[in-house]
Amino acid sequence: MGQTARVSAFAWTAAGSLAAWLWLLLCQGFFWRTDVRLPRRAEPDDWPAVCVVVPARDEAAVLPASLPSLLAQDYPGRAEVFLVDDGSSDGTGEVARELARRHGGLPMTVDSPGEPPAGWTGKLWAVRHGIGLARARGPEYLLLTDADIAHAPGSLRELVAAARTGGFDAVSQMARLRVESGWERLVVPAFVYFFAQLYPFRRIGKKAARTAAAAGGCVLLRTEAAEQARIPDAIRHAVIDDVALARAVKRGGGHIWLGLAERVDSVRPYPRLRDLWSMVSRSAYAQLRHNPALLAGTVAGLALVYLVPPVALIAGAAVGDRAAAVAGGLAWLVMTGTYVPMLRYYRQPLWLAPLLPFTAFLYLLMTVDSAVQHYRGRGAAWKGRTYTRPDAVPDEG
Repeated sequence: MGQTARVSAFAWTAAGSLAAWLWLLLCQGFFWRTDVRLPRRAEPDDWPAVCVVVPARDEAAVLPASLPSLLAQDYPGRAEVFLVDDGSSDGTGEVARELARRHGGLPMTVDSPGEPPAGWTGKLWAVRHGIGLARARGPEYLLLTDADIAHAPGSLRELVAAARTGGFDAVSQMARLRVESGWERLVVPAFVYFFAQLYPFRRIGKKAARTAAAAGGCVLLRTEAAEQARIPDAIRHAVIDDVALARAVKRGGGHIWLGLAERVDSVRPYPRLRDLWSMVSRSAYAQLRHNPALLAGTVAGLALVYLVPPVALIAGAAVGDRAAAVAGGLAWLVMTGTYVPMLRYYRQPLWLAPLLPFTAFLYLLMTVDSAVQHYRGRGAAWKGRTYTRPDAVPDEG
């Protein structure tokens, strides 16, 4: 009788996981679809001035693969690049100046703001300095882009046209991340998949929806909207600055858009699991606002949604619990099917789709490790800096 009760509880747990997946499939903004690309756009009669702000800390290795693409932008209006050297120790500023001399193209200024004061993350302090330099040129738009992002020649032109046509205050594209090593193939597409699950792109573009997010590697921001939202001062301590920026703009009444990129790529390599682990764990606990209850809920949720289905299928079949096996198998099937579009977007083999539970388990461990590092006093570490103050951006509604 006790064994029957245990099997019954196991089957109910598997059924709960299946119910969660059916809800995600149909009610979470169709997050699994990858057709949210740069919206309809028409070229404006007059092209507004744009200033490109690039915060860079110890980026000498990646700049040769990214910076020339910015300098070579085919933009009909006035555009200028401001690269802000955020206390680099590898000669980032000199590499940038040499690349500008060698490649020409858009005019570029390289400057440094010095070390950030208390309460500021280094990147946002650099962005603040870059925006300050840009304001002297009176641009209508600011393109905030990371030092490891390569843009196709018409990228800036397309971003501005989309913003003007759609009346958007912020247009952000999630750069296509590098997927070359075995660990990158396993982890990177899932990273974007999980992000879209948390912040469904279709909801972000709706004015009435509270969902707000951006991808920090590529954000075209209307200068007036930035001033109204007090960017970046209002989010100066945010570790997850792109989501914080989008929320600030939307709270101020701005219209934002986020989608997957076709002509914007990250050139930063993450060849080893350790590199990917650091990328995720450095900010995972900040995403949970350093809240132990949210951490516990997240771990439980990941286990129910991603780990229960394969366990229920295999264990249910082994012990003869058909209900658990069927519910687990169906949940795993739905999970696999929702992951296929993202693998296709990243041009990866579809046999990786059934491995999503394993990848989710890695993310669970990364999230727990992020909390452990926080309580050890290491906080969110990035290139020699550690941020221990919680991200004070309010909850997603």
